[in-house]
Amino acid sequence: MEAVSLWHNVEVRAGDNLSAIFTKVGLSDQDLFRVLNSSEEAKILNRLYPGYQLDFMIVDTGELEKLRVLKSPLEGYLFTRYNNGYMVNPILKEAEIRQAFKVGKIANSLFMAGQKEQIPAVHIMEMANIFGGVIDFILDPRTGDQFSILYDEQYLDGEFIGNGKILATQFINQSKKHTAVRYVNEEGEIGYYSTDGESMRKAFLRNPLDVFRISSNFNPRRRHPILNTIRAHKGTDYAAPGGTPIQATSDGRVTRASRYGSFGNLVTIKHTGGFETKYAHLSRFARGLNRGDHVRQGDVIGFVGATGGATGPHLHYEFLVNGVHRNPRTILDKLPKAKSIDPSEIDKFHQHTAGLLLQFEKLNSSKMLATNQPSAD
Repeated sequence: MEAVSLWHNVEVRAGDNLSAIFTKVGLSDQDLFRVLNSSEEAKILNRLYPGYQLDFMIVDTGELEKLRVLKSPLEGYLFTRYNNGYMVNPILKEAEIRQAFKVGKIANSLFMAGQKEQIPAVHIMEMANIFGGVIDFILDPRTGDQFSILYDEQYLDGEFIGNGKILATQFINQSKKHTAVRYVNEEGEIGYYSTDGESMRKAFLRNPLDVFRISSNFNPRRRHPILNTIRAHKGTDYAAPGGTPIQATSDGRVTRASRYGSFGNLVTIKHTGGFETKYAHLSRFARGLNRGDHVRQGDVIGFVGATGGATGPHLHYEFLVNGVHRNPRTILDKLPKAKSIDPSEIDKFHQHTAGLLLQFEKLNSSKMLATNQPSAD
């Protein structure tokens, strides 16, 4: 009589461990031992992360016939019983790539307008970073400003499984058009550039947070909220929900990632050119962040908190030039942009992006026209 098999599906959650998962589906420690010692690839099971999918095929005798480990819908491993152990084969699938194009109009904020058009939150944040060197999203956007975005979507067997990269995006701020296109240069560096090949990226991000309001500006004569004395406020305070990710505003080396007096949990980063940035009152640091680490612009270095002398959840951000505190809200416009396309590569850049930009402009023309049509009475 042929054995009957059943699939048991488990999604790994925070705090789960492999032994508990095996017990949950009715398998023993001996079963776990056989799987873990089956091959070198089995070491993946020692590094499970939330979101991994584990599918167990167990026959009616209680034995594990197959184990499918999916790191994502496209990648994983299949363990199949063989003699007294298991043989392992990789699972690699290729997604179907489709392109999505969305346009929106500012009423309150870029984030709210993007959500209204069902643009993925991560892409709204990335748009803010892409244009952050030319647009201050606190002061510059006006009601009626428009934006558009062209990005990849991933499908598997006809079902949506995730969002891909932004290919091109545009923001029309007070009638001034800013267009950015994705390009990978000859050194393998990914960036967003204007149609002329100028980098959209400033040497520093304008803001270290994506979701915030400024609760206190740089002020050399501010009255301290607790001490009630005149004390220079040498940075900018960003009020944001506790746990909001904080980004390094430029490439650099971490010189401090520890608790430091009234700053609470503090990260300090040294940048080239005599620049230094400080990020204070963090609830916690990014996992694995240590003094001496090199970080890239946009890397998450910690999370908003209220440690040290903070009166509520916020980020205190300082910007120093050669040891002197400067106003981060005004100094950035005086700093150079990041490296633009090398003159020796500019022809290749235009050849690579011409078709994409033509497609993007056609989509913009048709969609913007429809968006601006007056509604019928």
